[in-house]
Amino acid sequence: MEPLKNRLNKAYVKGLAGTLARAHAPFPVQRFLDLVLDQTWEDRELKQRMAHITQCVNTCLSGNYRQDLAIIQKAAMDFSGFEAMFFPEYVELFGRHDWDASLPALAFLTRFSSSEFAVRPYLKEDAPRMMAQMLEWAGDENYHVRRLASEGCRPRLPWAMALPAFKKDPSLILPILERLKTDSEEYVRRSVANNLNDISKDHPNLVLEIAARWLKEKPETRRLVKHACRTLLKAGNPKALALFGFGLPQGVSVEQLTITPTEIAIGEKLSFSFLVKTQQTSSLRLEYAVSYMKANGTHSRKIFKISEKEWRPGQKTVTKAQAFANLTTRKHYPGEHFLEIVINGQALEKGSFHLTP
Repeated sequence: MEPLKNRLNKAYVKGLAGTLARAHAPFPVQRFLDLVLDQTWEDRELKQRMAHITQCVNTCLSGNYRQDLAIIQKAAMDFSGFEAMFFPEYVELFGRHDWDASLPALAFLTRFSSSEFAVRPYLKEDAPRMMAQMLEWAGDENYHVRRLASEGCRPRLPWAMALPAFKKDPSLILPILERLKTDSEEYVRRSVANNLNDISKDHPNLVLEIAARWLKEKPETRRLVKHACRTLLKAGNPKALALFGFGLPQGVSVEQLTITPTEIAIGEKLSFSFLVKTQQTSSLRLEYAVSYMKANGTHSRKIFKISEKEWRPGQKTVTKAQAFANLTTRKHYPGEHFLEIVINGQALEKGSFHLTP
């Protein structure tokens, strides 16, 4: 797969230079290209390229923030996607002295890429003021702006500046989520779910209370709530499981767990099968857990979902496979690994296998 950083390539930079020149006739195109495409350009990763472009744009503009911001907004309309997030980054880096101009600009720019990273320094600087603005954005007619209200204040937004104050106390976030929980756009509701899932990692009981209330008040939020509770469900939290009808797996057993082969090399695939026996009709959440060997010799357990459905009395063989290729998100280490079969949060059977270099 081609690295994401290659979306910001030389052709993209040249196109950006042309757009900036059309937005502002005196823009120094060649100087901009020389600054951006320097000797270390190819070595930079995605976010480094974004930050570098932002700095070079600023260098080639006038230094009058409000005048330059108008140029940025005009040029941004010709771009979209995550690779264009250097436009709101400009506001993040150079606009915090002028909130009156910068906040409307962040709302405008998020329609073309996303201002979810750029709002976070403003949140750290003055959370009450910024969250009042984001609560207002939650009622905006544009769904990109409404999503920004939720996504920008996620306590654990991936790749973004941390918000430790919101991890400790998410109370300023909750009015925004309440306002957006039944938003007309799935894109927005998904962000609400992700925000609640972030909160659940530090305040599980708070999220469980919200989840139970939302399911009672608004049954149409069931899909959102379930996605919001996914970390709690994977952790086998009994209250979260009960919310969705998954009780203790009584009259359920797992037998004949077979792992083949029991020794595989990194990069290969493992197969396993097992027999599920049920004595009564039950709603079952079927998962498996892999305890991966870490570099320090300890294990890290990760849950994978197989199915959720009603099982009638009887027995059924389940077969699955798991790949052990190295990924950007996971590096494998040789040694003994463990595999568990989990039903409604309970590990009912366990086996092991060895991973070799």
